[in-house]
Amino acid sequence: MYKSHFTSVIIPALNEEQAIGKVIRSLLELKNDDDSCIIDQIIVCDNGSTDRTSNIALEEGAEVVYQPSPGYGIACLTAIRMLSVKSDIVLFIDADDSCYPQQGLALLEDIHQGFDLAIGSRVLGHIEANALTSVQRFGNALASLLIFALWKKKVTDLGPFRAIRTSSLHAIDMQDQTFGWTIEMQIKCIRHGFSSSGQAVDSKQRIGVSKISGTIKGSIGAGIGILSMIARLWLRQLKDRQGLMGLKKRS
Repeated sequence: MYKSHFTSVIIPALNEEQAIGKVIRSLLELKNDDDSCIIDQIIVCDNGSTDRTSNIALEEGAEVVYQPSPGYGIACLTAIRMLSVKSDIVLFIDADDSCYPQQGLALLEDIHQGFDLAIGSRVLGHIEANALTSVQRFGNALASLLIFALWKKKVTDLGPFRAIRTSSLHAIDMQDQTFGWTIEMQIKCIRHGFSSSGQAVDSKQRIGVSKISGTIKGSIGAGIGILSMIARLWLRQLKDRQGLMGLKKRS
């Protein structure tokens, strides 16, 4: 537990046999002063792997759930259904060893201090050479600018390394099954009036080939998913406002 909070970790994974074991071990090495584990539950969602990702995750002590339909969002949604009823905080981390799990403690601390959502911002931290592509950097900057323009909330990154209060996660009712997942969470937390923070995290070159930034198709798909999610949520907000105005006029 982290300061009396039952802490779960969700790791979506697709063909990550080279890295998944290291990521899980690093998470389990996070200890309290009394040498007890900070992480109480690790859930790996195998998103259709054809290698030993699932076997290694099980060997390292994680729970494994399978989701053959491709998509980052649907992998996370599938894993969420496996959360313990005792879960207080959910930490999301990638399976490719591009993050430093120790830095997740700052995210957990923000939730402990009262924030609903804590984003690990790669922009605020050190980015190792070739850890992020120019397309990723541009996409983050554009999406952050649009969030500020439309919702007046300053964000620096859509980073997948993040922590959220479990009750807040359930409240925002996540829906996206593909690339719009991370920005959906951030915008929905804004719309619900939930508090959020950004903590500097460092990025290193991932192990293996990225399924998103490593291909032209993946990069284009991610860009379309992010921008379409922004558009959908903004149009939904406008529709909700119009509905409220209509109710006020009738009353």
